[in-house]
Amino acid sequence: MTALVLPEGQWWDWEIMTWTAGTLTLAASTDLTYHHGLEVIVSDVGFVQCPSLFHHAVFREPTAAERDFVLRQSAGDAPLIVAFDHNEHDAAGRAMSGLIGAADVRVVTGTAYRYLRPGLRPGERLASEVIGGGGNE
Repeated sequence: MTALVLPEGQWWDWEIMTWTAGTLTLAASTDLTYHHGLEVIVSDVGFVQCPSLFHHAVFREPTAAERDFVLRQSAGDAPLIVAFDHNEHDAAGRAMSGLIGAADVRVVTGTAYRYLRPGLRPGERLASEVIGGGGNE
């Protein structure tokens, strides 16, 4: 797989927004308090190695060693591997990377509010965590 390509934007703060039924959704924005503008939705997840909150992610092609590691951990059931670096460090001060092995990934843009907000305009929606998993109401 080639590196995940994100649309132009300031995607500084990242978090695991939801992880249910084999689907992992990462949300990103400049500040995740009230809304986010980008979601990376990964389906049929077989392996995840990433913190729940991280910053300044840079998506890239996985290395051969990372690819082999994810395939071993997922029993070979990860046709797609998403790899990224971020600015978090482990307890020993080593830089950490994120890895996700899955079947599919899709990128969704648009403002998703993290609180009930009436009168949504085109391109706006409530985050799935607010409405219980639906996404586009």
